[in-house]
Amino acid sequence: MVFESFAEGLSFFLWSTFVIALIMGAVVNKTNFCTMGAVSDMVNMGDYGRFRAWLLAIAVAMLGVTGLEYLGMVEVNNTFPPYRSGQLVFGENILGGLLFGIGMTFASGCGNKTLIRIGGGNLKSVLVFIIIALIAWYMINPFPGSDQTLFSVLFYDWIRPISTDLGSHQDIGAILSPDNAAMSRLIAGLLIGLLLLFLIFRSADFRSSRDNILSGVVVGLVILAAWYTSSNIAVNADDSLYSMSDYYEEWDMLADDDTGKPERSTAVAAQSFTFINPIGQSYGYSISGFDRAMISFGLVAVVGVILGSLLWSLLSRSFRLEWFVDIKDFFMHVIG
Repeated sequence: MVFESFAEGLSFFLWSTFVIALIMGAVVNKTNFCTMGAVSDMVNMGDYGRFRAWLLAIAVAMLGVTGLEYLGMVEVNNTFPPYRSGQLVFGENILGGLLFGIGMTFASGCGNKTLIRIGGGNLKSVLVFIIIALIAWYMINPFPGSDQTLFSVLFYDWIRPISTDLGSHQDIGAILSPDNAAMSRLIAGLLIGLLLLFLIFRSADFRSSRDNILSGVVVGLVILAAWYTSSNIAVNADDSLYSMSDYYEEWDMLADDDTGKPERSTAVAAQSFTFINPIGQSYGYSISGFDRAMISFGLVAVVGVILGSLLWSLLSRSFRLEWFVDIKDFFMHVIG
């Protein structure tokens, strides 16, 4: 997809992100796709349906990205976040995962579910959204009048030293066969993805559940669609093609002024759906005075998912305003 100006490419990038996110929001609302719900169903009822749907989304996205990367159709080495960074911050990953799991249990869902519930009329999730936005923003951005972030104050000094520098990308393909990482990635991705599909569809109950299959397939495909779109937008400048990220890095050479330039290069990097950092970006956008330069993939994704959920809840007549049951319910969501 080649555009004659950065502005045209950026417009397509953001609008395509919005449409993809809109689809995700509507389908997730309809099918009740939910990470926390999947775990809850397993623990409380022994029902693995939504867990298999979650794995199906992983398998579909994994197989798609694996194949497209091998064909040179998606960019995964230089992404936002930098998934293949050689710095393995396993302490942060473990602690973050634990806090995330506990938090989503108290807050009635993960970041994505918070957006879905807002679209469905849940006012409790609006409070959760605000708290997530504040913490996520200041976790990586300095407090006003300071050079300190929440991460540097609470975590950096003791958790960053236990990270490991692998000296190369941290994906399985690069670790197993650094001399032929592309083929190793293809083999590993196909084997893991196909094994997941086999394990998922062994269940007759799952094969008969249209909503679970729909949710897994669609969520996997929208993740893949975001990777494909964000990796394949090019700008024709001076008879040369530049990716959005490359154009941003060469902005001073290619553009006459800063009009239309995003605040950060990460806004146009190859990426797909995450929700905690983008929720934080919504706070950054608001305190900037709604500066257009702050509009990014993540910010548009947040809006798209909420509106997609709202659209489905209105069409299905399931939109309901919901508030806290009691003070305990309030504090549980605040803590989460």
